[in-house]
Amino acid sequence: MLLQATSRVKKKSISQSGLFRAHTVTALLLCAAACSILTRTLLAFLHPQAASNSSQRTLTFEERVSYQRAIEQVYWHHRIWPKQRPDPKPSLDVAISQAQLEEKVADYLRYSQALEDYWQRPIAAEQLQAEIERMAQHTKQPEVLRELFDAVGNDPFVIAECLARPALAERLLTRWYAYDQRIHGELRQRAEAELQTQRTAERMKQLSGKYSEIEFVKSERAHEKVSHGIEHGVKLNSREWNETVQKLVAMFGGAKKESDGAGALSRPLTVGLPPAKGAPITQNRTGIMRPLQEDDEHYYATAVIEKREDHLKLATVVWLKVPVKSWLARTENQPLKTVTAPNANYTLPTVLDGAECTGDTWTATAGSPDARQLHTAVWTGSEMIVWGGYVTIAGSDLNTGGR
Repeated sequence: MLLQATSRVKKKSISQSGLFRAHTVTALLLCAAACSILTRTLLAFLHPQAASNSSQRTLTFEERVSYQRAIEQVYWHHRIWPKQRPDPKPSLDVAISQAQLEEKVADYLRYSQALEDYWQRPIAAEQLQAEIERMAQHTKQPEVLRELFDAVGNDPFVIAECLARPALAERLLTRWYAYDQRIHGELRQRAEAELQTQRTAERMKQLSGKYSEIEFVKSERAHEKVSHGIEHGVKLNSREWNETVQKLVAMFGGAKKESDGAGALSRPLTVGLPPAKGAPITQNRTGIMRPLQEDDEHYYATAVIEKREDHLKLATVVWLKVPVKSWLARTENQPLKTVTAPNANYTLPTVLDGAECTGDTWTATAGSPDARQLHTAVWTGSEMIVWGGYVTIAGSDLNTGGR
């Protein structure tokens, strides 16, 4: 009996000891987990950027506007104030309002949203990183780019979202929007239907598009004038004349001379056959419209209505595509979403010293205007602002511009 009782006491003691150890282990595990959570919380508090690498960061609309203002402040600092102005250069708040800052941010967020919603092409982290590297490698003003990076705290995430995203979103949206037939197909069909019934240059003015004429004059003499009554006349030196002619030959598809043994350029010609290399534009038959063509902003049809060895007169009818901002205003009526930034560890590349800007050269950047003539251009000291003008090939007036 005593042995049995002792045995029971030992078993009970062992059982209680095991239970104590189990509770102790559980308590230690819970304590360790709590300490781990506390440690991560403290690290996140002390090193917020390190914590952001393991989870998606977001920027509120107000934060984006604040960063946009810092960016605009750098641009405004480098904007030259004309010496002719007696008044001092105003502050940024006078030059750009809070509403304009908010509109800039809203625009690039809408562009990003449209790329994702309409074309199923959300901007990826790899694209933003590539855009940052493009900026750093190809900038013409490295000192300004470094100031822009400093203005947003040299934070690669903010640089990706507030410098790279606006440029990339605009460029990508323009590319996808300009030739999307879901958007522009109805206008194209209408223009083609009109051209089927009005095939000659004499009837171009009856089309619903905007009609205009332009005359090219080959002349090395600055004082020579173009024909009276021509809305747009362009004098070209020999090099400019040859370049323009080659563009027109390519556009019109060239011509084949009829066999007359004389090789006269003034005879009627068959249009539409592949041209001989260097064939003069005067081999194109007058009064015949070419098939409908398009560029980023227009559909257009062109005809040669007068030709001589040193003169060309073109007539063009243009149908303007719906501008992207007008389309967005109609289709993107829902409130702006909070853009969830792609989860990536962005890196900040070294800004290379760019090449000096040289005269009479133009490097296209995001937002730069299409090639044009007879436009207004102003150099501010940090930006070239271009507005209006005339598209030589399309033959259309422009009410657009860029910086």
